[in-house]
Order: sequence, then C-alpha cells, then structure tokens
Amino acid sequence: MQNSKKKIIIIGPVYPYRGGPSTFLSYLYKTFSDRFEFKIYNYKLLYPSILFPGKTQYDESETSRFVVPSERIVNSISPINWYTTAKKIKKENADLIVFDWWQPFFGPCHFFISSFIKSEYKGKIVFITENFISHEARFADSFLTKLGLKNADYFVALSNIVENDLKSIADKRKIYRAELPPFDLYKTPETDKISEEKKVLGIKDDDNILLFFGYVRKYKGLDLLLKALPEVIASYPNTKLLIVGEFYDDPASYNKIINELNLQDNVRIINRFVKNEEVGLYYSLADLVILPYRSATQSAVLNVSYSFLKPVIATRVGGLEEFVEDNKTGFLVDKESSKALAEGIIKFFELRDTIDFQSNIKMKLKESLFYKFGDIFEEIIQSSN
Repeated sequence: MQNSKKKIIIIGPVYPYRGGPSTFLSYLYKTFSDRFEFKIYNYKLLYPSILFPGKTQYDESETSRFVVPSERIVNSISPINWYTTAKKIKKENADLIVFDWWQPFFGPCHFFISSFIKSEYKGKIVFITENFISHEARFADSFLTKLGLKNADYFVALSNIVENDLKSIADKRKIYRAELPPFDLYKTPETDKISEEKKVLGIKDDDNILLFFGYVRKYKGLDLLLKALPEVIASYPNTKLLIVGEFYDDPASYNKIINELNLQDNVRIINRFVKNEEVGLYYSLADLVILPYRSATQSAVLNVSYSFLKPVIATRVGGLEEFVEDNKTGFLVDKESSKALAEGIIKFFELRDTIDFQSNIKMKLKESLFYKFGDIFEEIIQSSN
C-alpha cells in the first residue's frame, strides 16, 4: 500500500546535540510522526568548538535520550557542503521543507541551502523562527538574520514578539503562530532519590526552594535574583536558591555577590549541563522557578516548569509576558529590578495556599499552540500544490 503521508524535510539539530532546539525538534517529530513522514537533516558540524561557550555541544545523558531518526549531513560552515546538501534535498521530492531558525550564525548556511533548492520547492519552504535576533545581538546579527530568512515562503513564529519582529521583513509572506511544546518528556524521580539529593544539598523538608535552571549568561539576570535574596530571606529565612546549569559567564562575578551579601548558606550551585535523567530531580525539589531575564522570546525553562506543574516568577520581557498568566500560573514582575523580584517571590509564599497554581497550569498546557503545527503544515502543503 502506498504511503499517503506527506513528506516533510526538517533541517535542524537533534540528538546527539543537546539544548532547546534539539529537544523541540525531537518533540515535534514524536508528536506528529503519525501524521507526516519526517526526514531530519541533522548537523554533522553545528558550532565550531571555538565558538561554543559551553563544555560540550553533545547530549551526555545516559538513559533518557531524546533520540529520533536523522541523517547527520549539514556542515554549518562549509559552502561546498551547503551545495551537496541542497542537491540531496532536491532529490527527496518532499512536500515541505522546514528550517529551524534560532541563531544568526546559521544565516549563510540557511540562505545558500534554501537558495539552491528554491526553484525545486517553490512555495514550500518554511522557517520555524524560535528567535528573530539573538538575545546577545552583535552588529552583524541583523544582516545575518535577514539573509538567513530571505528565501522563506512562510514563517512559523513561536511567540508574539517574534511574529512582530518578522513583520519587518515578511512583506506579503504569511506568518503562522505556534509555540514550544510543554516538554513533558522528563521523568519524576522516586521519593527516596529526592530525599537523598536533599541531604547532599543540605536542604530541609520545610525549606522554601527557588530554582534558577539553565545555562548562565548575563541576559538571564541571575545577578538580579541574587541581589533580591536578602529581602526574601528577611521574610522567609528558610529560603534556599538552587542554581542549576552550566555557567557560560565567569562564575566569579556571581560568587562575589554571594559573598558580599552573605548568601553562602542560602545558595546551592550545580555548575554543569544537567543530563535529561536529572532534570526531574531538580524540578521536584523546587517550590518556585525563577526567570529573572533581561530579554527573552520564549523559554524552554518555562515550558519544562509547566510540565512539572511548577509556578514561576518571570520578568515582563518578550514572550515570557504572554506565556505567564499573572496570579494564575505564576507572577510577572518588572525587568531588571531586584526589588520587584523579591516582592514577587514573597507574594508567592504569601498566596501559594490560596491560588491553585497546578490547576491553572494544567489549563494553560491544554491551550498550547504547539499542537497547531500539524494543521499549519497541512495548510501550507495544500496551498503550495
């Protein structure tokens, strides 16, 4: 019997690469593979090592790997490879070509591949835009973004702020709206494992646990959160902050704040990329997840928080403001204000027994626009035929 599924080629990273884009595309594959025939053109070189600020680009998880089928074909810095990759894509006879876009670095790669295939796939090239221009934009980023997105026939924006940014270059090209998935792929550990980790970290059962999760860079606002802690501790002395993630910044500046404010007894730092099988452990310890970001489009950390039904404190920046329902799934506070962060955290402790955060988060997850991807792909395929 002939396969009736429409064939979609995705150009983007999946396992063995780690990080948000890889997890997102894996989730997309797993969620919609019963509806479409996906083929993923993965990277054989994602970032040159010299440009990657972390210790490794690869997923070192031992058991909970998000593995989906892919072909490691694309080299992000080789024009010869871009041409040979495009030749392979042209032979696929696909119904849709989907590029995952999150970083201007990939502008030349995506531009040349999409240019080489454009005649073959007229009206069938889609760019899923996680970000428009990166959080830590450099002078060339605007040019590289416009270059990389130039050959898109359609866009799928993952937040309103990205959609609005895309309007500056989209002209008459249609922009669809979707979202990151809830990322409910992580497992909750057994109770004894959680108790064991509490002992290791010196956490008592009656401690109030705040979680800052993910890699540390200036735009994430960890310094603001640390400066907010003394006011929180003055009201709730049994508050502890877990900082879990790899430092892309020099830890010295953060350690200086901790020492100057005498926060040593209230802060625990796990400075490394957390394997998939450990993610649930740290979220299970947390009462509240803090996103004190200076800028954002959307955040996988927020979606993981919701998957564990954990309320959040987030700043009123970018896409965070549209994904956090104030006084329902958490609280929104003014950006770049340690005082506002402190007040938000204290407000949570005061109201956590009167607001049903978990039920509100469950309702929010049911309304996720991630599940529109299937219909979006179908609509684009039909309109291109």
